[in-house]
Amino acid sequence: MTHPTHIRIHQFAGLQPGPRVLVTGAVHGNEIHGTTAMTEIARQLDAGELTLKRGTLTFVPIVNPLAHQLNRREGDRNLNRNLRPPIIAQDFEDRIAKQLCPLIAQHDGLLDLHSFQGQGPAFAMIGPRNNSDELEPFSQEATESALAAALGVTRIVEGWLSTYALGLQRRQQLSHDGSRRASLISDPHYGVGTTEYMRSTGGWAITLECGQHLDPNGPEVARLAMLRALVVLGMLDESAVEPHRPAQAPEVLQLYDVIDREDMGDSFAREWASFDAIANGQQIGTRASGEAVLAPSEGRIVFPNVKSLPGTEWFYLARPSDRQL
Repeated sequence: MTHPTHIRIHQFAGLQPGPRVLVTGAVHGNEIHGTTAMTEIARQLDAGELTLKRGTLTFVPIVNPLAHQLNRREGDRNLNRNLRPPIIAQDFEDRIAKQLCPLIAQHDGLLDLHSFQGQGPAFAMIGPRNNSDELEPFSQEATESALAAALGVTRIVEGWLSTYALGLQRRQQLSHDGSRRASLISDPHYGVGTTEYMRSTGGWAITLECGQHLDPNGPEVARLAMLRALVVLGMLDESAVEPHRPAQAPEVLQLYDVIDREDMGDSFAREWASFDAIANGQQIGTRASGEAVLAPSEGRIVFPNVKSLPGTEWFYLARPSDRQL
């Protein structure tokens, strides 16, 4: 099999100055709702059915063409971890990063479109509160909050990188593996993906999980979210899309812990879906040793992954956030 030799970038440059917005799809190759939606919006712009009023709109419909070609999440590795411009490229994802990171830095904001393995409704992930801390300094809280609230989702999640950093500390204490994979997953930069990289350049970034991988409504979720974001940013007329007017504000959750799989014999106590409620002390799973894995407090389980490998994320824990959108 021949590896892809390029990534395709579509750009619409408005004749009036305005925001520079990047939209990405298929960062994980089998997550293509955003790819399909971008194709339709590009067609609408070309046909004059939509008019870009100002700013620059850039689409990368298939960020990881190798993973897409293989119809799987990753090519050589997970592009959405340890994302940074490589000095010496060691795998296909490094070669993508060499092109993708400068492209991200040329824009003011990023909408990164994904899907997920389990069942459940679409949701958005946003960055931290405004802060000047070393881990993820940030000043675009208001922009991300306003955009996330307009996308059309009923649930918004915050706290990814700080939670991942906590899990990384545990991982480093347990790791005795000297392989490249082990060095990547214990690297302090491992939690950095597209949105974290954008925030490191001073921009805003939102991940939209558009639904289950094969959900037939996923492309429409992605399309409407893109149009609504562009209306909020003043890049499209309000007539481009029906605004999102929910009966109640979206639920906002704070990730607070991540639990790694330690052995392939680790198993869940039941079939979990993201955002299933858990009670304090409820058994979530069992380690290969027979030790019960219990919920430390009431909340939700997020991203349970029956296919995770030892030394990688098995599931996350979340609780209600006090963040106001």
